[in-house]
Amino acid sequence: MVSDQQDLIGPYFLEMCKLNSKAWTDMEMEEEEEVPTELDTVNSSGGFAVVLPDRLTVQYSSVNLHEHDVGAVQANRPAPVKRLVYYFEMFVKNHGAKGKVAIGFTCEGYNMRRQPGWEANSYGYHGEEGKFFHGQGNVEDFAAKFEAGDTVGGGINYATQDLFFTRNGVIVGTVYKDVKVPLYPTVAVHSQNEEVSVNFGKEPFRFDLKAYEAQERAKQEMIIENVSLPQNVSYEIVRSYLLHYGYEDTLQLFDMASKSTAPSIPLAKENGFTEPEMYALNERKTLRQLIKIGKIDDAFGKLRDWYPQIVQDGTSATCFLLHSQKFIELVRDGKLEEAVAYGRINFEKFYRLAEFDNLVKDCAALLAYEQPQKSSVGYLLEDSHREIVADAVNAMILSTNPNMKDSQGSLHSYLERLLRQLTACYLERRSLNGDQGEAFHLHKVLTSSKKV
Repeated sequence: MVSDQQDLIGPYFLEMCKLNSKAWTDMEMEEEEEVPTELDTVNSSGGFAVVLPDRLTVQYSSVNLHEHDVGAVQANRPAPVKRLVYYFEMFVKNHGAKGKVAIGFTCEGYNMRRQPGWEANSYGYHGEEGKFFHGQGNVEDFAAKFEAGDTVGGGINYATQDLFFTRNGVIVGTVYKDVKVPLYPTVAVHSQNEEVSVNFGKEPFRFDLKAYEAQERAKQEMIIENVSLPQNVSYEIVRSYLLHYGYEDTLQLFDMASKSTAPSIPLAKENGFTEPEMYALNERKTLRQLIKIGKIDDAFGKLRDWYPQIVQDGTSATCFLLHSQKFIELVRDGKLEEAVAYGRINFEKFYRLAEFDNLVKDCAALLAYEQPQKSSVGYLLEDSHREIVADAVNAMILSTNPNMKDSQGSLHSYLERLLRQLTACYLERRSLNGDQGEAFHLHKVLTSSKKV
């Protein structure tokens, strides 16, 4: 009989099949945020600032009579938050009568007749004296003043929760961002004939943003590298992964290569067993190899001989995954009539079960295309789908281990559990920062490492 623990495994891998129907970037990457592209021409400062038709240039067209005759303009959208860094720049075309231009960040609903940094939830780097303003009465000596011909920039580092400002491509100051609300890139003019233009990234920045991001990532990596870990822990984690998925041949080569560089340390319990038992390692290796080369009938035969309890219930999710893979292999080999006959016999008992419906329909849809590999259901013909079926069978065998404590031990290796925990920690840290900053995306990490 199939245990309650085993009942959880099939549905889990059915869900993996659904996820596999999407590209890695769709699975891992979050919905792309809208970014600022131009200045807001609706939220007005009462005529003190005029936004030109390009929606990137601001002029002060009035005569400054009062201290509050400011012309501040926000971007059309707040700075995106689910990233490492956001940055924009302002070029000072004319510093006007008094040179009171400013750059910074302000919150939604900000009073456009106030310089950024004069009110709560706002920050501003001001050109007249080169000072930094943050909220009412908070003024700091910051950097050199800026004037006509200068390019100044403002950025948000979400990893450190800092704001930074630049002048002509060089960082001139950094301050802590003590609010979690969305912030709008903002520029302001405050005396006659002042004129500035904004670059939201359509043109190359004066500041080397990519180098800054690389530097910030290097700082994070250095912190990680300085964490003290037990001797040889990475070796054991990789080894446990190979054990978990039954990669026996790779495991032997890994052990041989590691003998000269990795001193042996006791292996912790791996999915409920310890060396030298390595529960059903050879059987799991054999079944994985059969499934990966498309020999599903042979895999069924081995399972009936070795683990009949896994396939005796012909309506289990594991049986369905194997039957669907057999159907897929027939389509792959161009045996369409045989695939139709096989599907009619073996899919009939799954038609009315909602959990199998999507995969049954996708399998059937393979028959509708002359080139199914290029279709929306082409994912079924990729090696990654075979891997999911092999992983499901592997997990079911591990679940028969009498020493198994819980289903997680058969579903995930220690390495995968560590990655899941890392992802959860990143999300928790981001939540504490007002849902601002990057999440952990393994695919992005692996891709970036290949470019180094």
